[in-house]
Formats: sequence, C-alpha cells, structure tokens
Amino acid sequence: MPDLLSGEGLSLVLFVAVFIVLLAGFPVAFSLAGTAIAFAFLGDLLGVFHWAILASSLGRIVDIMLNETLLAVPLFVFMGVVLERSKIAEELLVTMGQLFGGVRGGLGISVVVVGALLAASTGIVGATVVTMGLISLPAMLRANYDRSLAGGVICASGTLAQLIPPSTVLILLGMALQNANTQANLRLGVFGAPMVTITDLFAASILPGLVLVGLYIVWLLTKAHFDQDACPPVEMSEAERATLGGRVLKAMVPPLILILVVLGSIIGGYATATESAALGAVGACLLAAVKRQLGLRTLRTVVESTLSISVMIFGILIGATLFSLVFRGLGGEAMIDRLIEIVPGGAVGATIFVLFLMFLLGFIIDTFEIIFIVVPIFAPPLIMQDVDPVWLGVAMAIVLQTSYLTPPFGFAIFYLQGATKELGVGTIYRGVIPFVFIQLLLVAVIWLLPGIVSWLPKAVF
Repeated sequence: MPDLLSGEGLSLVLFVAVFIVLLAGFPVAFSLAGTAIAFAFLGDLLGVFHWAILASSLGRIVDIMLNETLLAVPLFVFMGVVLERSKIAEELLVTMGQLFGGVRGGLGISVVVVGALLAASTGIVGATVVTMGLISLPAMLRANYDRSLAGGVICASGTLAQLIPPSTVLILLGMALQNANTQANLRLGVFGAPMVTITDLFAASILPGLVLVGLYIVWLLTKAHFDQDACPPVEMSEAERATLGGRVLKAMVPPLILILVVLGSIIGGYATATESAALGAVGACLLAAVKRQLGLRTLRTVVESTLSISVMIFGILIGATLFSLVFRGLGGEAMIDRLIEIVPGGAVGATIFVLFLMFLLGFIIDTFEIIFIVVPIFAPPLIMQDVDPVWLGVAMAIVLQTSYLTPPFGFAIFYLQGATKELGVGTIYRGVIPFVFIQLLLVAVIWLLPGIVSWLPKAVF
C-alpha cells in the first residue's frame, strides 16, 4: 500500500475521489477536470507533481476538437435522432410486431429484432429504449405479456445500440484503445506496430452483436415454452394479415438500405467512419423527407438534441484528458503496472480483473465515465501482456453494455420508466436480470471462441 502523501498514494486517492464526486451528482466533465486540478494543486504543495505536466493539456484539447474521427459522433447522433423523430422506427416496430406476434414469444422476438435494426441505425441507447418503450410496451401489455418480461426485453434490446455498430460507445472506446495501443507499444519500444482503428472495432463487434441477438431470442423461446402465460401470441385481423407482407417490406427496406450503405462503406474500405456517418446523416434526412416527416420544426429539434448530446460527450472527453494527465503525473501509471503484474494468472487473470472492475463500476457510474477513466489507465498494461486490443475492445463493450441494466443506475431502466410511467423500477429490474447474465455469457463465449471477434476483420481487411 503506497504512502497516501506520495505521488502514487495521491493518484490512488484521486481515483477514489472522482467516483465519490460523481456519485454526489456533479456533472461528469466538471467532476473529472475539477478533481484532477484540485489534486494537481495538492500534489504541487507536497512536491510530488509538477504543473508543467498540465502545459500539454491545451494541445491535447485542441487535438480532440480537430480530430476528424470524432466528427463521426455528432453525425451518427444526428442520424439516430432523425430516424427516431421521423416515425421510421415506429413503423418498423408496429409491422415487425405483427410479423412475429402470431407465435408465443413472437412479440418479444420482434422487439429484439427491431432493437438490433435500430441499434445499427441510431447507435444511441437512450433513443432506442425510449422509442421502443413508447411504441412496443403498450402493445406487449395489451397482449398480456408479463410486465417484468416486457420491461426487460425492451431495455436489453435497447442496449444493443452500444455493441452493434455504428455505436457512439464503440467510436469513443476505439479512440481510447487507439491511444492505449500506441502508449503500450512505445513503452515496449515497438514503433512499427499496426494501429487499432475504429473500423477494426466496428467489424469485430458485428458477429458478437448478432450472437447476442440470437441468445436473447433463445431465452425468449425458452421462456415461452416453460411459461406460456408470460408471453402469449398476438391476435391480428384478416385485413391486417392480408396486407402484412407489403407493410413489412415498406417498413424494413429503407432502414436496411441505410444500414447496409453506412456499415458497408466502412467495412468495405470505401469510406472512413466519419465519411460514412455523414452519408448516414444525409440518408436519414432523405428517408424522413420522403415520408414528409422533416419540417423545419422537426429539424430544429433534431439539431438541438444532437448538439446537447455531442457537447456532453466532448465535455467528458476534455475532462478525462485532464484527469489522465494528472493521474499519470502523480505516478499512477507505474502503480497500475505493478497492480496488473501481481494479479495471479498472468494476462488471463489481469484481463478478468479489469473486466470485472468495469462490471462493478457499471453499477455506480455511466459507460462514458468508465471508458474515459478506466481504459486509458488499465488498457496499456494489458496490451503490453499481448492481449489483443481489438478483442479487448469488444469484451469491454459487452461488459459496459451491462452498465445500462444494473442497479442502482441502470440508465436504460430509467429511460424506459421515465418515458412510459407504466412500469415501476422494481418491476423492470426483475425483468433485466436474465439479460445481464446473457450479456456476461457472451463474454465467456468470445473468450472460448475468439474467432467470433477476429474472423470478420481478418476476412475483410
């Protein structure tokens, strides 16, 4: 245990203090930056920190604002908000619900499938959960679905927007891993190592995302078999059945084309993540215009929502930059290196330790906070122990996905409860528990079968 008044001791206290400040309810960006500056001042008084270290912060902040890759974040957010406000997602949910609703558990399966499609269209968990909650929850309750199951399916399906690209979480996680991989190789004296790109992470997460969708569906079919009253079939009139095929095609084809264009352009190497995000934003506007759902009032609402979300993300990035500088300046990096080395089990034990730490932190703080605090600190030592950074990124994304479902701060739960008021928080908590275990099961699956992560990037690139 280091002396708490030493540099390493202060870095440990800083790590704990920032979580306490976050739990107190202070804004994330100000919590990270303010706590870091306070500890920099304290470290300077004790002679264990040099203010000159913070001199590079301005250059780093400018780099963040000029980073072309990060431009993909507001563009993908814009695309998702347009699809949400233009009723395209609503039409998709209604028709898919009727397509699968005739079998037991079918309506739940339709929510999962639409959740996956919206995930590949919006990349925003909050927008997906709220949209599906407003549209599918009344339908599931009318069909006499178990209330906990209905809430759990909607929340879990909404979190697919974190794993299935294009995901804002994957973009930010990819940026953090890119920097961590560079640091790890520089510390090893390796100067020609291949870079980790967001495109690699996008490609690597597609198959795990589809496997997770399959695991959700298997759980619903199992539930329907053993508890038939929990998810009964949905009745449909003859007139609705006669026109179902045409309505499904009309609802599915436009967003599917948009998804294929956006992801295909990235994975096929025809466009960068930023260029494809711009393409997706324009495509979403065209789809909304064709449906006559993109007036000036709607466009203004979309722009305001995009600005709000984007400013929040970039503010956290700047705060996390200051936090990382102070943490390293106090000697925290060396302490973390030693901690990773003494964890039993070598690279395997260290990886389990970091993933378990991220899972526990997901109970108390937000996904973005975990990315910006934990990944820059713990990822470089793992990469130095030959852990594949792309595989690590996908595993982290899956673990972080559970943070939207775990109490007490499961944001997907609060999104749904706030949007509908139909379900109590306790009811939704009971419904999401099986899906938390399913997500953790996926981590075990990619651990035993790493080819699920590595096959597509190798095949494409």
